[in-house]
Amino acid sequence: MKRNSLLVFLIGFAFTLISTNFAFANEKEIVSLGADLTPKQQQEMIEYFGANPATTKIITVTNEEERKYLKGLVPDKQIGSRAISSVYVKLLPQGEGIMVDTHNINWVSKEMYANAMVTAGIKDAKVVVAAPFDVSGTAALTGIMKAFEEITGEKLSEEAKKTANEELVITGILGEKIGKDKAVELIQKVKEEVIARKLTDKNEIANLIKDVAKQLNIKLTDEQISQIVQLMKKINQLNLNVEMIKKQLEKIGVDIDKIKKTLEEHKGILKAILDTIKSFFDWLASLFK
Repeated sequence: MKRNSLLVFLIGFAFTLISTNFAFANEKEIVSLGADLTPKQQQEMIEYFGANPATTKIITVTNEEERKYLKGLVPDKQIGSRAISSVYVKLLPQGEGIMVDTHNINWVSKEMYANAMVTAGIKDAKVVVAAPFDVSGTAALTGIMKAFEEITGEKLSEEAKKTANEELVITGILGEKIGKDKAVELIQKVKEEVIARKLTDKNEIANLIKDVAKQLNIKLTDEQISQIVQLMKKINQLNLNVEMIKKQLEKIGVDIDKIKKTLEEHKGILKAILDTIKSFFDWLASLFK
């Protein structure tokens, strides 16, 4: 009797393990948690992502892993000593491109993540970057890359990962001076041209940067141009395809266009309101003449 009960238990346990592993193997989503989150914060992130720990694989990223790609690019203070940023990655059908959303990320924009992800070799994925409280989000790219490798079973090029992090940081620093949207647009346009024209000469790349900056009405210092030149020389060595980049960033580009359109519409509404107020005061002043 005891033997039969034990046999039933072992068979049931084996089926549980098999079904759990099968679920993980067939799921197209994964969550990467910052290793220094408290259990409560981990649960908060899992719930925010809408993930089910029973069927969604959960991995962690350490501060040491984050430092591997960021050391020397940003001050230690910005990297911090704890891994907090967490990410959700879901694979999308081929050709769907990259989709990014963020929560409690105050330095890196979703467009910056998307640009850097393409450079790293990530494609056709929905990504959500989040934290339980405000963080810069600089280190989250490490979690995105690790999660993508884990779920696809494919290793991304180390050189591409390093370059992607450098691109993210340079865009972020540039964004502090000229605005995030303009920084993203500048880097994206220059990157596409450098790849399409296979530019390797630093002077040619510098001239391209100046031309694009002029088109976008952006003023750059010599130091900023030099930084972008060095970045582009590294990007050009990654053998990226410009059409693939455009396809992957299609949905991100649409979002930027929508933002610009909304801002223009709001400007028009605001001008109409101000014109109405001015007309009213002009009329009021005429009564006392």
